[in-house]
Amino acid sequence: MSDNSFSAEVGRRLRAVRRQRRLSLDEVERISGGRWSASAVGAYERGFRNLTLPRLRELAEFYGVPMSVLLGEIDLRDRIPTDPPGKLVLDLEALDAVGEAAPVARYAHAIVVERGDWNGRVLSVRREDLRALASIMHLDERELVERLNAWGALVSASDQPVGVA
Repeated sequence: MSDNSFSAEVGRRLRAVRRQRRLSLDEVERISGGRWSASAVGAYERGFRNLTLPRLRELAEFYGVPMSVLLGEIDLRDRIPTDPPGKLVLDLEALDAVGEAAPVARYAHAIVVERGDWNGRVLSVRREDLRALASIMHLDERELVERLNAWGALVSASDQPVGVA
């Protein structure tokens, strides 16, 4: 594959990720505080301008995707579920008992405080919470659910949309 076609492929993936995030080029510039100008990102997406590896990494971090997605090593459609998972109920005590789960436990306890839900044992997780937790753990949503299950912290997962129980 030539350098130009590789840049074009990376550019197509950049555009796909940006569109998946429902961001315009102008919004990328605004949200990034001008770090990523609309014209530069557009040139990267069209393959007219090459990205250095450090800049590619920074842009991947900005979009919240692994660099391997932008390089074509991972197909984003295979890694991120298109349908929301069912409602998740977390076992807070199980989370507290697993050292690796500490970031998830802290976030879950913050939700408990925010909601004023003091039962202390379980917590229903909303879709936006699941996304945030996956990001904190550097996982996609499916991987996070698998990890929660492995930790014994997943009380239930139903076919209902994620929401407040």
